[in-house]
Amino acid sequence: MLQAGLETESTLTDRFQTTVPSVVRQALHLEKKDKIKFTVQPNGSVLLTRVESLEDDPIVESFLSFMADDMRTHPEKIQPLTASMRDRIELLTAGVKLDLNAELSDEDE
Repeated sequence: MLQAGLETESTLTDRFQTTVPSVVRQALHLEKKDKIKFTVQPNGSVLLTRVESLEDDPIVESFLSFMADDMRTHPEKIQPLTASMRDRIELLTAGVKLDLNAELSDEDE
């Protein structure tokens, strides 16, 4: 993102509202309706970051709708997770490291 430090000011209104200065909007690539997050640091400083929006995935949405419909239509097929199923899952995933925030590689895209 930014290489050098940047300082700017903004004034609070009577209702404690402010405008995010244009240099900050540009640095964080903010658009109208984007969300921002304020993190108060132990030393009293405040970190302002852009909240990344999670876009709906039409494939996932379709799959979840299918699953919900199937569960409503055939509730008798729903089974509890047994201890042996849990053990099998643990065996299959042993040693697998997962970082949900990691960037996808070109192969995964």
